[in-house]
Amino acid sequence: MLLLVLVGLGACGEPPGTTGRVTRIFDGDSLIVRTPMGQEVEVRLFGIDAPERSQPWNRRSRQALGKLVRDREVSLEVVTVDAYGRTVALVRRTSDDLEVNREMVRQGHAWVYRRYTQDPSLIALEEAARDERRGIWSLPETDRVPPWAWRKQNRRPRQREQEG
Repeated sequence: MLLLVLVGLGACGEPPGTTGRVTRIFDGDSLIVRTPMGQEVEVRLFGIDAPERSQPWNRRSRQALGKLVRDREVSLEVVTVDAYGRTVALVRRTSDDLEVNREMVRQGHAWVYRRYTQDPSLIALEEAARDERRGIWSLPETDRVPPWAWRKQNRRPRQREQEG
């Protein structure tokens, strides 16, 4: 199935190993990349989950991602396409090969999204950030609600009806 997704990406002008310039940051785990062909690709950073818009630390997480990649060249290692049509990828800054997904976790601006990855080295980065109280881990425990739990608690009534 993953092969079909990657072949499909190539067929629509977005090769799996594409590069481009980051033109917009939505939040701490989503951005827009403009490819050399001028195509704008909405990207979700694989394996991490950053605070949602109304959660504590959202603005700081978004700013941290912007500081790492805004107006910079990146390469995408495409993992899949999600249900919203976003390219889910490992993002690397081309100037120094920094893996942005990992750096967001290391700095404490995102959680490891264990539903999608069990990468022990990524989990170790999160544990170190927590132990050293970096980023989200500096907040009071009551404010450290993982985004997936926050989304579940804050679903709109219509979403609950459709899922139930």
